[in-house]
Amino acid sequence: MRLLISFLFALALLADWPQFRGNPSLTGVATAGLPPDNLKLLWTWEGGESFESSPVIVAGVVYIGAGNGDVVAIDLATGKTKWKYKTNVEIGESTPAVGGGMVYIGDLRGTLHGINAADGKGVWTFKTGTEIKSSPVVAGDRVLVGSYDQSLYAVHAKTGKMLWKFESTGPIHATPAISNGVAYITGCDEHFRAVRITDGKEMFEVSSGAYTGASPLLIGNMAYFGTFGNEVFGVDMAAKKIVWRYEHPVRKFPFYSSATIAAGKIILGGRDKMVHALDAKTGKQAWTFTTRSRVESSPAAAGNKIYIGSNDGRFYVLDAPTGKKLWEYEAGSAISASPAISEGKVVVASQDGRVYCFGA
Repeated sequence: MRLLISFLFALALLADWPQFRGNPSLTGVATAGLPPDNLKLLWTWEGGESFESSPVIVAGVVYIGAGNGDVVAIDLATGKTKWKYKTNVEIGESTPAVGGGMVYIGDLRGTLHGINAADGKGVWTFKTGTEIKSSPVVAGDRVLVGSYDQSLYAVHAKTGKMLWKFESTGPIHATPAISNGVAYITGCDEHFRAVRITDGKEMFEVSSGAYTGASPLLIGNMAYFGTFGNEVFGVDMAAKKIVWRYEHPVRKFPFYSSATIAAGKIILGGRDKMVHALDAKTGKQAWTFTTRSRVESSPAAAGNKIYIGSNDGRFYVLDAPTGKKLWEYEAGSAISASPAISEGKVVVASQDGRVYCFGA
């Protein structure tokens, strides 16, 4: 009986999407509670402000930061508001992270907020030097977040007290990815860095040669990310070197979208209006799918399906092996935020202030 309870508890954890990209490795892959083949709109939440922050889902509650500075908790089943927390400062791309009964998010004045997940009451705040667009991640008893003051911070999850600060040489826009006690960050200083979580010591760095806003995807010993140098890299973290790079043969545009993996392919959006699928081992192009505007939304994967928004105001479901469009929904306003998947539902927000929930 104890093993059964542990197994069911583990399944419940897998069904959650508690942070940007769903998990510490930033894979954007749903492993439980997959959406149905035929999606329909279940509810729309009207926020009235642009959403660049992406939703997260924990225990049947959606958490998201609005452009006006509100952090909102929405019931996943009904779309009704549970609570609002006011930062009184605009929130940009920073997406909430939920763990240990707390919600964490950064604002554009550089403050990291620790909020009680049950009632939306503030517990603590921590001030960095300037704006936070990076999404926080929870690693044990600490929360990690990057700041445009060129630093990666680790603060205590319960108290907000700073435990260490790692200084890079450029703003840290991306969200840190975590594996085996190490945080991996891409930066505007054109470096991919590995930083030990216990003490903030740098373990190694690899030059990417280009400004990077996308967050790294970690799979085994490999990291994958696109850059503003119009390339996508596959980095061998054990060898500490780039093993492949991809650039579209004709269209030279930056990659701002973070990647996911499905059907053995690294999949991400580009500012060339396309979704790109690359062979994970070689970096060779497998397929592209063209939308009507730049694709800054980071895709989510569930089974062999890819869920992604576009600035053309549409939300797409694509077949991962082939790139064929399976379904689309016209929201009417740009979708640069990234979808979250949990309990058979897909939640995404648009720049006209709406949160959409799709399911059966």
